[in-house]
Amino acid sequence: MGAADKPLLVVVHSRSGSTAALAEAAVAAAAAAAPDLPLRRLDAFDAGPGDVQGCAAALVATPARFGWMSGAMKDFFERIYHPCLEVTVGLPYALIVKGDTDVEGAVASVERIVAGLRWRQVLAPVRVVGPVDDTALEAASELGAALAAGVDAGIF
Repeated sequence: MGAADKPLLVVVHSRSGSTAALAEAAVAAAAAAAPDLPLRRLDAFDAGPGDVQGCAAALVATPARFGWMSGAMKDFFERIYHPCLEVTVGLPYALIVKGDTDVEGAVASVERIVAGLRWRQVLAPVRVVGPVDDTALEAASELGAALAAGVDAGIF
């Protein structure tokens, strides 16, 4: 599989649907920005080391839970960490976090893990606190489009 054939991997966990709505906005914008770039959207429980090892970049979308990423996203990182540790160094990634009152702990928890993986954050995280509104959906769309365009152009 050549670099051009590798997908943008979108790993999502959403219980209420809010984080999923943000991820879907990002995916739709990514598809529009880079129509030839393959996209692969997986639930955090379904994504595994092979998915990460075979992707061109990753977009992680998680709700904030008790000051951390969701348990499902933590499970994803626990399952992929050691198999991907030496294989995915430098992997471009971006992050969407949705919380009701605060997201900083969740952002920091993801950033700590990906720092250990030595992935490369290529865009600032989208932080959504409160209801998902048009502004939040636009921010997620812009992130998805920029990530896909950067991967497609070979910038990331």
